[in-house]
Amino acid sequence: MGSRRRALVPRLSRRGGLLLLAVPFALIALVTVVDVLVPPEVHLGPFLIAAPAVTASFAGPRMTAFVGAVAVLAQSVVAIVRTSFTDLNHTYQIVALVLISVIATFFAHLRERDESRVTRLRSIAHAAQSVVLRPLPHRAGPLHIASVYLAAEEEMQMGGDLYAAARTVSGTRLLIGDARGKGLDAISEASLVLGAFRVTARRERELPELVGHLEAGVGSEEESRYEAGAGPEAGADADDADEAFVTALVLDIPDHEPVVRLVNRGHPPPLLIRAGRVIALDTAEAGPPLGLADIVAPEVTVETFPFDVGDVLLLYTDGVVEARDRTRAFYPLTERLAAWAGHKDDPPALLDRLRADLQAYAGGHLGDDAALVAIERLATEP
Repeated sequence: MGSRRRALVPRLSRRGGLLLLAVPFALIALVTVVDVLVPPEVHLGPFLIAAPAVTASFAGPRMTAFVGAVAVLAQSVVAIVRTSFTDLNHTYQIVALVLISVIATFFAHLRERDESRVTRLRSIAHAAQSVVLRPLPHRAGPLHIASVYLAAEEEMQMGGDLYAAARTVSGTRLLIGDARGKGLDAISEASLVLGAFRVTARRERELPELVGHLEAGVGSEEESRYEAGAGPEAGADADDADEAFVTALVLDIPDHEPVVRLVNRGHPPPLLIRAGRVIALDTAEAGPPLGLADIVAPEVTVETFPFDVGDVLLLYTDGVVEARDRTRAFYPLTERLAAWAGHKDDPPALLDRLRADLQAYAGGHLGDDAALVAIERLATEP
């Protein structure tokens, strides 16, 4: 299905391109015919300028130059039919048409060059995302996992939302988070947290130590930015560095215990789907986001919740619950999940349903990036 859809897109693009090319040629034909038939004191030749100008907005420089040449030829035919090729009025029109065609061709060249550059940048961004935000495994011990990343802008392949998973000797650890802001700063913060998690998730036996390493990763980035800004006098850049933080949720799911242990650092609580009910796993003591330990020195509190066979755990970033419809109402995630609880979807099917509903609710445009991770506990393998 996916390959068929990808093959259909270029076909539709070519068909759309041919339809667009018909516009300037139809304009040239129409102006030429009418200009020959109208009285001699009426001159429609200047309208031919629109043909190369319109072509430059969607076609390359070669096609733009060709359309311009056809327009000049058409104006020459009009001049010969109506008076003569050397008629002063038609001569000026032909010269102006040549100049406009040359200018339009030049701008078509600039547009094509910029589009090629943007395409290369998108390819680089996509490659960087595959390195920074690696796909989660479909299976991790007794867990069935699915994930999806929804970019707020189609041109952007990556942002500050993050997720990762790591296997330990006794279970699976997962991370989901959201770096403050957008752009390169958010991507930098996200990559630091992901790097720290991948290095230490398998090594640290307890969640508080793991969270401490994640905190240190964000703090090291703030220090490096502060030094690069040459101290407090650096102004706004230094202020932005001081305010850098990452909301995060760190989970530890043992293979042989029907529980999930988690630490919440300012992140939306996960939702547990069990027997047709949706339960928010709110922690009694949610710590501040990573990177704010210097302002608030929290104790890392690990809380334990039941997570048995058949249960599904949904992790998400605030881009999901902050999506709005036309009335500016927030997306009712819990109510949507409760309405679908009877379908008993597996994680991939649940995320497909949720993604389609979320995008339809927001009119196809999210206000912020959104990440979703669904985890189902299966029967423990021997």
